[in-house]
Amino acid sequence: MVGRARAVVGLVVASALAGVLVTAMFTPAVALGGVVVGSSLDAFDNLPDYIKPDTLSQTSSIYSQDADGNRTLLASFYDQNRQEVGWGAISQYFKDAIVSTEDPRFYVHGGMDVQSTVRALVSNTVSGGVESGASTISQQYVKNILVQRAEAISDPTAEAAAYADATATTADRKLKELKLSIGLEKEYSKDDILLGYMNIALFGGRVYGIQAASQYYFGVNADALTLAQAASLAAMVNAPEALRIDVPDNIAANTARRNEDVLASMLKEHTITQVQYDDAVATPVTPNITQPSTGCQTAADGAGFFCDYVKNIILNDTTFGASADDRANALNRGGYTIVTTLDPALQAAANQAVTDYVPSSMSSVDIGGAFVTVQPGTGKIVAMAQNKTYSQDPSADPATNTAINYSTDAAYGGSAGFQNGSTSKLFVLMDWLKSGRSLNDFVNGSNNQKFSASNITNSCGATVNGTYTAGNDAGESGGTASVLTQFEDSVNNAFLNMATKLDLCDINAIATAFGMHRADGAAMDTGLYATVLGGNEVSPLTMAAAYAGVANNGMFCTPVAISSITDSTGAAVAVPQSTCTQAIDPAIAQTALYAMQGVIQAGTATTANPADGTPHFGKTGTTDAEKDVWLVGGTTQLVSASWVGNVTGNVSIRQTAVTGGNDVTVRSGLSRLYVWKEFYQGTADDRGGNSFPLPASASRGSGSGTGRSTATPTPSSTPSPSSTAAPDAPTGDGTSPAADPAATPPAVPVPTSTPAG
Repeated sequence: MVGRARAVVGLVVASALAGVLVTAMFTPAVALGGVVVGSSLDAFDNLPDYIKPDTLSQTSSIYSQDADGNRTLLASFYDQNRQEVGWGAISQYFKDAIVSTEDPRFYVHGGMDVQSTVRALVSNTVSGGVESGASTISQQYVKNILVQRAEAISDPTAEAAAYADATATTADRKLKELKLSIGLEKEYSKDDILLGYMNIALFGGRVYGIQAASQYYFGVNADALTLAQAASLAAMVNAPEALRIDVPDNIAANTARRNEDVLASMLKEHTITQVQYDDAVATPVTPNITQPSTGCQTAADGAGFFCDYVKNIILNDTTFGASADDRANALNRGGYTIVTTLDPALQAAANQAVTDYVPSSMSSVDIGGAFVTVQPGTGKIVAMAQNKTYSQDPSADPATNTAINYSTDAAYGGSAGFQNGSTSKLFVLMDWLKSGRSLNDFVNGSNNQKFSASNITNSCGATVNGTYTAGNDAGESGGTASVLTQFEDSVNNAFLNMATKLDLCDINAIATAFGMHRADGAAMDTGLYATVLGGNEVSPLTMAAAYAGVANNGMFCTPVAISSITDSTGAAVAVPQSTCTQAIDPAIAQTALYAMQGVIQAGTATTANPADGTPHFGKTGTTDAEKDVWLVGGTTQLVSASWVGNVTGNVSIRQTAVTGGNDVTVRSGLSRLYVWKEFYQGTADDRGGNSFPLPASASRGSGSGTGRSTATPTPSSTPSPSSTAAPDAPTGDGTSPAADPAATPPAVPVPTSTPAG
């Protein structure tokens, strides 16, 4: 390094002399007349003694993380693409190029180079204008700090004013830079100042700092730059837009600046040899543009929607700033390392399952599919998949691309939600058990029942206006059977009948305790239909979290997506935590789980049963006009909500033949079951799953109707993503009717009865 062994001379230049020189430099005609502008000197004297460099705007990155702690980058966010690095992480070639070209006496002067200032004064006097500012590296660093401060201001008007002040071509601005640079040199070492300058400098567009510039323009880290590459980047510093080499038309000008100024200066200052100079000049400027990972559209395995959810958590939570602008600045400028709860293997499996069984678009229906998985006991969201490609590009095909996250609430980038159908019967069942009744109680599920205000109790809301009647999902007679059987078969009228013996207010209180809420932020409808048959629009994440609470012995944990955040200095940043509360007595939760095991083993979700020895539970759901179909459930380790339905419109999902991503033809009513089964059978069940506690006999009842076997049934086949199964006829929820007799072997088992709801 030039001057490293020399004595440091003239570290402090008298403020008055500096003021006279600089004022004269900017007002040569006045100076020649022997007059100095007093206001400029007054401004100079009133400035602070030095400027403290701020924390730089840096890139924030979002990661998934596996069980071994290995991280996978999902996306990065920035206003300025910058990665601040230390002294040893920068090529010596670049350090020498900057000093030789920008400020050869950097290691000698004290913030103001008197020789350059006098030379600039003469030049400006001759020209009658301001042709040269004689800025040292320290002065350029001060200017960049002031520009950074301006750009960090949230208010656009205040930002514009501060930026204009930091870049104005005036004597006052130059005096300010000069005094602050002199003070800077008193407080910081030369190497610290040079390092700060290399990290703060603009290299065109939104590329800031030598590390990001090296990666973007040449695809290498800053410590691996060759002499020719380092000189090409150094050439950009004073004219970043005109000399940026990602614009092909700029390469010739960059080459000339590199050879005739940067490399020539390095040779003159003896930081390179003649041979090095000749070799570098003979090397063409050859960029290797490497685009940074920016925005959630870069996330792999369909994780763009989860990434967007994490982004919206930060933008919504006052932990990250008092105002929306403050929170956006924190994300885009804070240099956060955001480690999420997303498990890469589970995410890949969920994404593959959705891809295999839910097409991204159909001509007959605005088809949507979502699959989200939550860990019981922690609330951690470990997978979130969708049948569309995440994109905010307005030119992308809206049939297959969207930025709307079907898994989450509208406030977090999601939709207005989807009616959850018979999955709400779980809350009716738990209130039934809470009231002292059992699974073995017999209830009437026939179709000829009518419900009115006279037989409905709702102590905290409206009941029924007039008379309400409901058919059973698949038109079955229902009849009188045990609560367990009616739950396994999801008989609508049985649960409406049960509700007449309960208080809708109590049912809704249980649902609320398990986190149930509308995705659009409106108040829940607490009427008969909405409460019992799932008439509220909710998100799949809400359903998965609620059912995970039941699997966790009735303790509901709010879902979380972020494990940890550290800022650019490595300091921990507070993140939203899961809050766990006992939503219902564990004995009731265990009895409900027992009933939901029956749904998988013998009820409306037998087609989804992985039958691999891991205990599973679940509940299906179908809405009016069959526009939405669900399966929610899982194991003691992982609980998932699988939804397929209309994004817009009211087309029957059951009546729609779906061709999956790998030419698998199934009825849409079954696709949610196949997605769920593939995820658990292929990947999720490798994570294990404990047996569920057997509920007390008082809850199960002791009479007929509870003799279900708890043994694992024989595996039923599921259409392979590479095979074709015959479409099933329109039926109820869950299992399909007879398969095409021509199929060998049968793609779907033949049920003994038609399940519902």
